[in-house]
Amino acid sequence: MPLPSIELVDNAARWITVLSSLAIFVGLVRLLHLRPALSIRARLLGLLLATLVLLFGVLSLLVLFDTANTLPMLPTAVRVGISLLNAIGAIALWSNFAALIEMPTPRHAVSEQRRLTLELATALQRYEMALRGSNVAIFTQDRDLRYTSVSKPLFGFPVEQVLGSTDVELLGESRARPITLMKRESLSAAASRKGETEVEEGGQKRWYDLHIDPLRDLAGTTVGLTGAAVDVTERKENEQHLRLLMRELTHRSKNLLAVIQAMARQTARHAGSIDDFVEIFSARLQALSKSHDLLVQESWYGASLNDMVRSQLGHHLDRENSQFTIKGPNIFLKPEAAQNIGLAIHELSTNAAKYGALSVPTGHVHITWARRPADTGGGFELSWREEGGPTVAKPAARGFGSLVIERNLARALDGTVDLDFAPAGLVCTVTVPEYHLTPER
Repeated sequence: MPLPSIELVDNAARWITVLSSLAIFVGLVRLLHLRPALSIRARLLGLLLATLVLLFGVLSLLVLFDTANTLPMLPTAVRVGISLLNAIGAIALWSNFAALIEMPTPRHAVSEQRRLTLELATALQRYEMALRGSNVAIFTQDRDLRYTSVSKPLFGFPVEQVLGSTDVELLGESRARPITLMKRESLSAAASRKGETEVEEGGQKRWYDLHIDPLRDLAGTTVGLTGAAVDVTERKENEQHLRLLMRELTHRSKNLLAVIQAMARQTARHAGSIDDFVEIFSARLQALSKSHDLLVQESWYGASLNDMVRSQLGHHLDRENSQFTIKGPNIFLKPEAAQNIGLAIHELSTNAAKYGALSVPTGHVHITWARRPADTGGGFELSWREEGGPTVAKPAARGFGSLVIERNLARALDGTVDLDFAPAGLVCTVTVPEYHLTPER
């Protein structure tokens, strides 16, 4: 078989060069079109390469058709253009050589993508765990105010029930109205909004602080809402508790001022001189202060009867040979009962130190209390019994101490007070109703 002529092979090679150059040029241009995110440097290098390949194809095409050399200057012009492009390409290549060397390999790119994906998954997991353990729920909604995502249960509803629902479907129209109005306003104004709402979860009221922002796509169009719902129930309850405490403090301050005012009047009425008044009134204020110290330690919840008795008798109990016997079960008093019994114990000990069993070394005081049976009304009975002191005689006139014990204590506690001036020693019996007691915290 005869071999094909050299001219035929040459023409076939030129046609392959032309078609290949055209295919490479079209492929490079299409690649640059489909990858708009490429850097300017990479796009310029791609365009230079595409132009160079195209000119190679054009030169081969001219040589193929211009067999008669009708345009002798055209191939030279094409070659000059190719040389210029080659020079530009060489300059561009060497000026970007360092950047090209640092370009990641496909294996490195895959490894880096896996690393970044793992870091992103870890960050998302930590974010979800943080939100799950907090009182903040992050959510998104479309323009119809249907929930498209939520980080945790919202308004007492599970995530599955929240997704695809509106606030009206979850909470009812009346409860959801202020929330819906706030979100509609954020959508129409394309601006942030915030407010508080109250919902009922399992029969209990809860409060949420809502922060709403428009959700925009890449073009800047508002496509929905994103927001956060912060459970502020604990803060609201603390605020209510604080207001209650302030009202209670005001009430107790007025009562305390009334007690001090009455104490001052009665002390002045029975004091023989200004010095006596100052001494007696200061001692009674100190006794009142001791009762309040115990109440403050318990956040004004109440006070132990044992602690109350011992606080009023502290200076007597600290002696080496105590003249007191104190015995009784653990009983917790409400604030008003603790305050009045504290004053009564102070007056009894003061009277005993001046005239009774505590005025002599041989004297002794027994303080006992016991719970009363429920069929007798409950509560407790406290007994103060003196012995070993001077012979007691019933006083001709009652002083402030007797008034505090007999009249004021009975009136304040709705109980009974029996003050017996027996010759062997004073005996005071106090009965306190059950409703003045409270369980110990």
